[in-house]
Amino acid sequence: MSQVVNAILKFGEVFFLFYLLFYASYLFLSVAVGALRLYQSDHRRNIKNELKHDYYFPVSILVPAYNEEVTILESVESLLNLDYRIYEVIVIDDGSKDDTSKVLIEHFHMHEISKPIRISVPCKPIEKVYEAPDTKKKLTLIRKVNGGKGDALNVGINASSYPYFVCIDADSMLQKDSLTRIVQPAMEDDDVVAVGGLIRVAQCVRFDGDKVSYHLSDNFLASMQVMEYDRSFLASRILLDEFNGNLIISGAFGLFRKDIVIAAGGYASNTLGEDMELVVKMHVFCRNNQLPYSIRYEPNAICWSQAPSSLGDLMKQRRRWHLGLFQCLTRYSFMFMKQRYGLIGSISYLYYFLYELYSPFIEVFGLFITTLAYFNGQLNLPFLVRFHLLFAIYGSILTITAFFQRIYTQNLKISRADMLRAILMCFVENLFFRFILDFVRFNAFLSYGKNKNNWGQIKRFKHSEAK
Repeated sequence: MSQVVNAILKFGEVFFLFYLLFYASYLFLSVAVGALRLYQSDHRRNIKNELKHDYYFPVSILVPAYNEEVTILESVESLLNLDYRIYEVIVIDDGSKDDTSKVLIEHFHMHEISKPIRISVPCKPIEKVYEAPDTKKKLTLIRKVNGGKGDALNVGINASSYPYFVCIDADSMLQKDSLTRIVQPAMEDDDVVAVGGLIRVAQCVRFDGDKVSYHLSDNFLASMQVMEYDRSFLASRILLDEFNGNLIISGAFGLFRKDIVIAAGGYASNTLGEDMELVVKMHVFCRNNQLPYSIRYEPNAICWSQAPSSLGDLMKQRRRWHLGLFQCLTRYSFMFMKQRYGLIGSISYLYYFLYELYSPFIEVFGLFITTLAYFNGQLNLPFLVRFHLLFAIYGSILTITAFFQRIYTQNLKISRADMLRAILMCFVENLFFRFILDFVRFNAFLSYGKNKNNWGQIKRFKHSEAK
């Protein structure tokens, strides 16, 4: 028996040594590459003095909405005032049970029209179509039978007029230059089929098209998510972008080439992670058909999205994200280590598999090994505490770097009090907050059979009232 215990402990020791070393190296490299790229981008922008050009291509903005009467009006009004020449806004009401459609119809004096819509990708039946007569840009509202976010986006694709479309959450707002920023990679390279934008926490900003002021939210959970978002989007997204290895573009803000999306089959309606599923599907489609393509990430295209303000809402959101990740990686497991899929089938897939999907199980296994070592008299408790604190400090320094890098490159002003709060939040996030999220993700698997298609409703606030 003792030999079995010793073997388990030895395996755990070697496994976690390499697991943590790889993760620490990955974090350092990703933050360093991300910071360098943002600095170079900012430096080039200053040299060129942000010269404007006359070339634009038209874009359709798709806004899927389900029970979004609280935020939909502010979001749509912000979309109608973007600094971009040719675009349309299509709101898809996915069978809302509240007054989402009524709010828009009354405010914009919309009227019902008879508009034939070609069904290029499968979707639930369309009930009514409305248009606004007197808006700066074309505004369309479509009411449909409830089918989920992916199905609502498919309706928007079918109804859209332009060759590129942007998907944006109904609780999100764009800066005036965000659309101009996110289309730049596609204008520079015809092979670009999708571009992801940067998601930031809306509770920290007050702006009217352009940002006006930045202040860390008084809500503890919202501030924690600021740190998490900044590290995630600065680090892994930019590093994976260096070899066309991103497997996800956030559903809150992304640009897509419509003909490729239609050819690939559109959004899946039977998954909780329709955003990741589409991106992976596009990778597979382009590689299987030997099409030159690139999926990019543009960190200067910014979307301000409401983060959950309560622990219950946060748990619903992260459960959905993790189950969506599980469904996607399972569906496309055939990619793993296949030569046809290059680095996305090895490095990208392995990273998401080990450090995103199964990290809660690995950490639970780590607790088991620690407990086993303690009862077997092989645990050096002072060393364990020092090591945990050292790793937390290391992660906090990288998070602080990511946070202040975004403050610098966006020319945001932040008070000294918020600077100190941010530093404190970085340590708290690494020491405690991540373990809460690990528990949520672990619990998501335990309830998978019961909740695998359940989104969960999250409470929304008006942007002017969100804190």
